[in-house]
Amino acid sequence: MVKKKRKIIIDDLALTQLNQAYNYIRKDSPQNAIKVRNDIFSSANSLSANPEKYPLDKFKNHNDGTYRAFEKHHYRIIYRVLETEIRIIMIRNTSMQPLEH
Repeated sequence: MVKKKRKIIIDDLALTQLNQAYNYIRKDSPQNAIKVRNDIFSSANSLSANPEKYPLDKFKNHNDGTYRAFEKHHYRIIYRVLETEIRIIMIRNTSMQPLEH
């Protein structure tokens, strides 16, 4: 049985947060800003083939098992695995106090 790949959707909040990170890094290093952004996009896109490869989001209150998270370049990427799609919900710097959500 072949599993159907899910569509990756980046919520507006996550996209705004990624753009803010990109602009902040770009002040010191345009090359690193591009690398961080591209690596996060690449990691997010790889979720369609294996959405459960990262652990459950330990900061999600009442996690029903669909919320997961991983870290890349000091950024925490929080996503939700749904039947037909994977939603990137939030992208936060790991130096920030983690918020339960």
